[in-house]
Amino acid sequence: MAFFDTLRQNAAALSIPGWRPFTRWLRRWLPTGLYTRSLLIVILPMLLLQTVVAAVFMERHWRMVTERLSDGTVRDIAAIIEIIRSYPQDSNYNQITRIADQTLGLTIAVEENGQLPSPRPRPFFSILDGILTDQITQQIKMPFWLDTVGDSKLVEIRIKFDQRVLRVFVSRGSTYASNTHIFLVWMVSAALVLVIISILFLRGQIRPILSLAVAAESFGKGQKTEGFYPRGADEVRRAGLAFIQMRERIERQMEQRTAMLAGISHDLRTILTRFKLQLALAGDKPELSGMTEDVNDMQSMLEGYLAFAKGEGEEDFGTLKLSELLDRFRNDFELRGRKLTYEIEGEDEIAVRPNAFTRLAGNLVSNSERYAKSLHIHAKHSAKWLTLTLDDDGPGIPSESREEVFKPFYRLDEARNLDSSGTGLGLAIARDIARAHGGNVTLGDSPSGGLRAIVRIPA
Repeated sequence: MAFFDTLRQNAAALSIPGWRPFTRWLRRWLPTGLYTRSLLIVILPMLLLQTVVAAVFMERHWRMVTERLSDGTVRDIAAIIEIIRSYPQDSNYNQITRIADQTLGLTIAVEENGQLPSPRPRPFFSILDGILTDQITQQIKMPFWLDTVGDSKLVEIRIKFDQRVLRVFVSRGSTYASNTHIFLVWMVSAALVLVIISILFLRGQIRPILSLAVAAESFGKGQKTEGFYPRGADEVRRAGLAFIQMRERIERQMEQRTAMLAGISHDLRTILTRFKLQLALAGDKPELSGMTEDVNDMQSMLEGYLAFAKGEGEEDFGTLKLSELLDRFRNDFELRGRKLTYEIEGEDEIAVRPNAFTRLAGNLVSNSERYAKSLHIHAKHSAKWLTLTLDDDGPGIPSESREEVFKPFYRLDEARNLDSSGTGLGLAIARDIARAHGGNVTLGDSPSGGLRAIVRIPA
């Protein structure tokens, strides 16, 4: 596989103007998939080797056989000319014509005071024409004319001697190696068999790698991968086993974190409940109002910590209608005297963890609801990705703080405090849910002058 990567790098490194179209073509058409690259690595050398062998063999075999056949034909013609010269008493040439036809397989005719036609243009690719020309020039050494062009099964040769022209019609197969197509058929058939075997073998080797990639992608999206087990070559099995061990360690750490924080939250809830009970028994005293608010804030923070720790990771995937979710958000906006508009491009129904995705979108929408007067949501559901773009007209977030606000417990000391409850986990939870789906949440500048939040997860 490194061959194609090296070729891409070398092609990109070429800066000669004349090479730029070629390098662009290479970058566009060179395969990127492991299966296609493996096929090319196996098939291309095999085809190249067969092409070279076929070219060398065919050229030598074809020329050698044609030379031998043409040599025999020209020798027969030379013998006929010698007989005509030696026995002139046969003025009708009947006996010579019979012998040539029955014994030599040649059809001849003698024209008295005949003339040779104008020379024909020599074919560009014609082994027969060149070999016959050489043989007649070497053996007969007389003016001649050839017609080897076309699909006719006969070759015509005319020889001028002693004010006569000998016309000879000979089968093309008697002067030319015409059965070489059998070799080509065997070569192509063998190549096809080898290619089919290579394809079947490589499919069996690539399938475990694709299964590992699908399992890793599903785990990255937070989906279950129980059906995966290592198979294939030893190296692929080792990679699959390493993935399973990594998945188990991550799941075990997540369970331990959730259990620990749940236990801490439960213990602290017990203490907070006693605080609230004692404050309730103390009655409504002005000096205790601050303590009551502190206890409520601590309870809200605990709920946020626990939600962030769990991350909705145990929820199964289901379906959710974007229109129903966004209508619910729009009604909440209208109750607060704010304006929310939305548009959906593509399918309305999406496959996500419904509760987790609702919380993700709800955190972002509630943030805009708190600090902006209007919000526009554009939902695009394509074959591969679901993208939510939220644009509001609030105060926005400085560019240097847009990554910091995703950190847990971070609070923005600006006009736009993202979590007035004090936990600092609103956007952290949103990004955590998006990444559990295999996507992400990013922030930018809105055309409305406020904040733009973009949620992008695999569809």
